[in-house]
Amino acid sequence: MRSWPSILHLDLDAFFASVEQRDKPSLRGKPVIVGGIGSRGVVSTASYEAREYGVHSAMATAEARRRCPHAAYLSGRFHAYREASESVMTVLRSVSPLVEPLSLDEAFVDLGASWLIPSPSDDATVLQLAQEIRAAVFAETRLTASVGVGTSKFIAKLATNLAKPDGCHLVPAGTEIDLLAPMPVSAIPGVGPATRERLDRIGIRTIADLQNARPGELRRELGQAAAAGLVELAHARDDRAVVAHRDAKSISVEDTFEHDETDRRQLEAICARDAGEVAHRLDRAGLFARTITVKVRLADFTTLSRSHTLDGATDSPESIASIARQLLDGIDVSDGVRLLGVGVSGFSTTAQEELFSVGEKPTSTSAPVVSTRERRRSTNWRPGADVTHEIHGPGWVWGSGRKVVTVRFETADTGPGPVRSFAIDDPQLHLV
Repeated sequence: MRSWPSILHLDLDAFFASVEQRDKPSLRGKPVIVGGIGSRGVVSTASYEAREYGVHSAMATAEARRRCPHAAYLSGRFHAYREASESVMTVLRSVSPLVEPLSLDEAFVDLGASWLIPSPSDDATVLQLAQEIRAAVFAETRLTASVGVGTSKFIAKLATNLAKPDGCHLVPAGTEIDLLAPMPVSAIPGVGPATRERLDRIGIRTIADLQNARPGELRRELGQAAAAGLVELAHARDDRAVVAHRDAKSISVEDTFEHDETDRRQLEAICARDAGEVAHRLDRAGLFARTITVKVRLADFTTLSRSHTLDGATDSPESIASIARQLLDGIDVSDGVRLLGVGVSGFSTTAQEELFSVGEKPTSTSAPVVSTRERRRSTNWRPGADVTHEIHGPGWVWGSGRKVVTVRFETADTGPGPVRSFAIDDPQLHLV
């Protein structure tokens, strides 16, 4: 265990929504919800203004609309989120060589390996560095971050929760158990509703209760491994290291449909499109994959997965698409499909193409995903998407429908801009 608070955890506040508010001045200070915008969509991120109405991540978008109908509902711009994330990770790596990203908006940093402070350091020095990191992230991205510092990953992440939003919290060494004691057991990672209910049955509701629990009773209720893990964390014992590089285990792309899709030709075309995106990600990562997987969620929510492992490894979109389509052929989709995904795993750094053992040689992946030009155009005008007009300049999609696209012309640096509407096939209006 560490003798001084040398693990820092950083979490960008309401990340996706904050990026949208940063880049869209008219949305600043207003409820913004990013995620699936259809009736079957799920909230990915809600701004703090939206959270005041009870909206939170993983909530059904339909429920979010009932609670906060006046919010801006945006489908997301992952290129903008990736760019912001890369800037933040660059700031963190300027502090320490040991940075462990957990997601686009979250990372651990080992300050014990930092060249900016001596090891060990006093709390005041560490806290000053943490504040400087927050300031550097804001200067680089104009996004706020919450930061926690502690003697372990568990304590650092807990400190971040105490710092939210837009704050910094350091837990001095030796104070961890006292800090944990009054907290509910749900503050421990992995304690969800089911575990909380089991603990409640034996009178354990706070971490103090857990610290003083009888081991045998815990083991009977939770099992030996789970009980031992909870007791360790309840006593702030967590010796996990900050790992700078974590190898990806899989790459996948999934589509959730607004209405159940029964057209097999359409599903095969979507398979081909998703295979192309998966292959592109493999190429960017310099990887090849041996296993191709298709995931299908049927109309009754039954989820099926089919996989094929090659003798070699590939990053070919044609190969991945061919196998994905053949795997899809073995699934009955006549009652409708809610979700379709294509994924790859079993990575290597060298290609070893095999002869296709699943079926025929790869065929063209150029089948259209949509049947008409109008449908293809309309699905592209997603709320929040970046556009540019040859006369009016850059802006973003406010909404679309009835062959009309409404655009607000503004950028992060212009202030709130005007709103104008155009025909959906206006030749002067372009998606960025």
